[in-house]
Amino acid sequence: MAWQAALVDPGRSGGWALLHCQQRFLCGPQGPLLPREGLRRRLPAVIAEHGIGYLDGQPVFVLELPAAYDGLWPGHAWKGLRQFMLEGERQTFQMLGYAAQIGTWARQHRFCGSCGTPLQVLPGERAMHCPDCAMRCYPQLSPSIIVLIGRGDELLLARSPRFAAGVYSTLAGFVEPGESIEACVHREVAEEVAVRIGNLRYIASQSWPFPHSLMLGFHADYLGGEIVPQAEEIEDARWFPLDRLPALPPQGAISRYLIELYLARRSGRADPVLPG
Repeated sequence: MAWQAALVDPGRSGGWALLHCQQRFLCGPQGPLLPREGLRRRLPAVIAEHGIGYLDGQPVFVLELPAAYDGLWPGHAWKGLRQFMLEGERQTFQMLGYAAQIGTWARQHRFCGSCGTPLQVLPGERAMHCPDCAMRCYPQLSPSIIVLIGRGDELLLARSPRFAAGVYSTLAGFVEPGESIEACVHREVAEEVAVRIGNLRYIASQSWPFPHSLMLGFHADYLGGEIVPQAEEIEDARWFPLDRLPALPPQGAISRYLIELYLARRSGRADPVLPG
């Protein structure tokens, strides 16, 4: 399957449709791609429709819905974007991740934030514009960091109260306005576990299944300090020997990739494949 993001005129006919609502996609027996012809006539309302690219040469459109309309789709079910990521089909997740970003952006930019006028699609660009005050709105990303802290043959892993039972992972957080990525890593580590780190190494990034999120992944070395878990954010945090790790995040998540990469490099194995 070959996916290519592109600006596609929704006025053209044919192609595939993705029905999106609140980070979920409607899936039929063959998956989330639905024949587009005649689809809008079955929908009570659509917030917006955007052409997002081509799949094997066929145009793909995302339709952002105000509600799930559950009763309209016998034999279909809504499926969260995170589940697609965990299933590990890279091209599918890339396409749906992009569709979710554009659909969410369309939902959140129906009216001008400056004067309240309904926004219009700007022809030839991925943008909305205000016909009254000329303000333009483009899709935006909110960067976040995720970092694995190593101490030789030990890893510092933590768990949030929101995690599945027994699962420990790396530390993560959102970048604050005016903050560099590097400063964010040091701040989040200090806030969440109160230790000092150094030798910060950028590893990879991953589109994350939350609105507008781009996760930037790092390795770092422990420099000093005692672990003090942040109240309400961190349920537990501790050092784990590499040969006695706890339950880890699922394959496909960048947190798991950071851990697997550290293990591979400590043992001299080949680097694992970066998830999509």
